[in-house]
Amino acid sequence: MGKIIAIANQKGGVGKTTTTVNLAASLGVLEKKVLLIDADPQANATSGLGIDVESVEYGTYQLLEHTKSAKEAIISTDSPNLDLIPAHIDLVAIEIELVDKDQREYMMKKAISDLRDSYDYILIDCAPSLGLLTLNALTAADSVIIPIQCEYFALEGLGKLLNTIKSVQKIHNPNLDIEGMLLTMYDSRLRLSNQVVEEVRKHFADMVFDTIIQRNVRLSEAPSYGESIIKYDASSKGATNYLNLAHEVVKKNKEIA
Repeated sequence: MGKIIAIANQKGGVGKTTTTVNLAASLGVLEKKVLLIDADPQANATSGLGIDVESVEYGTYQLLEHTKSAKEAIISTDSPNLDLIPAHIDLVAIEIELVDKDQREYMMKKAISDLRDSYDYILIDCAPSLGLLTLNALTAADSVIIPIQCEYFALEGLGKLLNTIKSVQKIHNPNLDIEGMLLTMYDSRLRLSNQVVEEVRKHFADMVFDTIIQRNVRLSEAPSYGESIIKYDASSKGATNYLNLAHEVVKKNKEIA
């Protein structure tokens, strides 16, 4: 049965989408069957996998509206073993449209419940907010990966996210676990980067992944070509980092199983 992992942090620019796309592609390379759900109205995960956002007919919006089934919204990608439920800018409207609905936090959970048996991993790329979209993702997920940027404001807002996770555990999803905190945009030459790593490891210990995602030009270039780092430059530092992360996720879940 597949594991559902949300990648979430309400701060923008911490490497959420980069992590979702490249972890998904890396798990695919490790011969795991993966589905990526783009739950961010900016649709960067969709375009980052080479899909023209304007051509998206059905996606996360229809999924949450329950006007299309999850299977109807799935499209294949050029990455091995990786499927996608794409997003479109119309996803912006979903928070307003769901407000008056019963069980509005459970829309995604209901929509994707029958997909578990088809995939080893289902990754959800969350929007940079703690709104209804992110709440739906956390309610549907088994665990959450929290990317943390190795910069000055890294820990700012982390408390708020952890409180949100706690309240989701209490009210909507008692089984929600923290898969791990992922340090991103690390530059070993900067004292500040090293201080952030030290601080996060001191506070959160085993909750932090061993793998650290280093700053890498190739990693920044890949989305503009609509490719994951694995496809764009498999020999780059960024590709090595994300493959290491994928190995770590697989190993961790084998041990749990």
